[in-house]
Amino acid sequence: MSIAPTPVTKIRAPLAADVITATAEQYGVCIRPFTMEVGDTSTGALRYVGIPCGSTVESVCGPCARKARALRMTQCREGWHMAVEPVDVRRDPSDEQKALLERRADLVSAYQRADAAGDVAADDLREDIRAVDEELHATGVTGRLPHPDGPGAKTAPKRSTRRRQDTPNLPRRRVEKRTVGREYAGGYRPSMFVTLTCDTYGPVREDGTPRDFATYDYRRAARDAVHFASLVDRWWQNLRRVVSWDVQYFATVEPQKRAAPHLHTAIRGSVPHEVIRQVTAATYLQVWWPAHDQLTYGDGCLPVWDGERFVDPDDRRPLTPWGEALEAVEEPAHVARFGAQVHSKGILGGTEEAGRHIGYLTKYLTKSTGEVVTAATGRQREHHERLHAELAVTPCSPRCAVWLLYGVQPLGVTSRTTPGHCKGRAHRRSTLGLPGKRVLVSRRWSGKTVAEHKADRRAFVLSMLEGVGIKPTERDPAQLVWRKLAPGDTNAPPRAHLLMHAISERIRWRAEYDSALLAAGVARPDVSATQPLAA
Repeated sequence: MSIAPTPVTKIRAPLAADVITATAEQYGVCIRPFTMEVGDTSTGALRYVGIPCGSTVESVCGPCARKARALRMTQCREGWHMAVEPVDVRRDPSDEQKALLERRADLVSAYQRADAAGDVAADDLREDIRAVDEELHATGVTGRLPHPDGPGAKTAPKRSTRRRQDTPNLPRRRVEKRTVGREYAGGYRPSMFVTLTCDTYGPVREDGTPRDFATYDYRRAARDAVHFASLVDRWWQNLRRVVSWDVQYFATVEPQKRAAPHLHTAIRGSVPHEVIRQVTAATYLQVWWPAHDQLTYGDGCLPVWDGERFVDPDDRRPLTPWGEALEAVEEPAHVARFGAQVHSKGILGGTEEAGRHIGYLTKYLTKSTGEVVTAATGRQREHHERLHAELAVTPCSPRCAVWLLYGVQPLGVTSRTTPGHCKGRAHRRSTLGLPGKRVLVSRRWSGKTVAEHKADRRAFVLSMLEGVGIKPTERDPAQLVWRKLAPGDTNAPPRAHLLMHAISERIRWRAEYDSALLAAGVARPDVSATQPLAA
């Protein structure tokens, strides 16, 4: 009888890079910063600064993700049980915002010219416009920006606004200009925690998989997921009209075990549970899109580009343009509704229960959608594959390339468009149709943006330091010129150097802050322990 040899385990010493990364995470330093070159116009000196990546996914950068979650928790806490109306003050546009808008205007003009000429550069220009829009919103700009395709891009035939006969009516009242809920006897001002789910698509097991794959309604599940965000918007509209005041909310979208999205939301003010249930039962979303129940083209036979538009591969007949297909619609292609399961609960501010629900609201914010939607068994994997297969042939927008499979030419097609292949996140295997925005916050929730909450934290730390005579050295922003280094730039210092410098700064900042708190006689909160003190 032979005896199997015992495997030999060799314990290796950690690499220096691993030690640096672990230490950086311990002190809350971004582990994957990008490098900026900073020039001082007054002295002519150049230095290189590591800028935090700002990732919200812990598996990508734990320190940045945890800071982002802490800011969201602060935002949720400050707005949930407000006793006074938030002050809405509009700032004057900054020079940076004006410059970005000028750049956007130039890009839109170039995009419209390229789109009209059928130039393949139109897609790249559209991506540039989207990137500028993200920069504008990051600077604090709110509201919708003009659509790149012009004023007629969003127009659609007028539809009847009469409510469906299969849905209960709702009272419609004038919405008052207040966001704070009423105060009850004894000084109590309760708020709400509400959970909304999608409708049922068939019986499921405890692991979220269907009892019968053949009868599970994957088509309706896919369409509900694609239009879930719009359905939620309609719910807020209906709730405000019924309760007659401007309800404010902080909500997060998460997947259930069956991979259907559901909504957890904190609502400022108290709403009767019966009203919550009535509004949910009466809320629906009609999707007035061309019918997309039966595929016109498949893998072996796809529309082709003739130089100006997509045509049938056999008879060269042009596909129906989006506008004409929309004009011919006589009934909604889909009607989305919430499920009957509605959970609502009253919460008092400042209680342990309120803190526990804030943690519950934000528990998945440091995970990517793919890390939340997991499959541990063969049945779960099969369920996800079937849902993804349906999402792959479900159009996600009027610009979706999937429309070409149904004989409809969507908006913005070019020679680079591939029939049936859309880059929208609704078609990705890792997301299974979940909306891109994980956090939904109303404009008057806390009266502040996330950037303003971050500035408040920094101002608090600086005030504590100034109280004990410590004033961090700050340079005049007007004297600094920032430049992002291109990939492969030989002047860029190694990442390890940036991390070591940031760790050294963080140790000094923490020591200064601890001494300030010791002088004030208070304990140091963990949230502020890693707050940067200097620009």
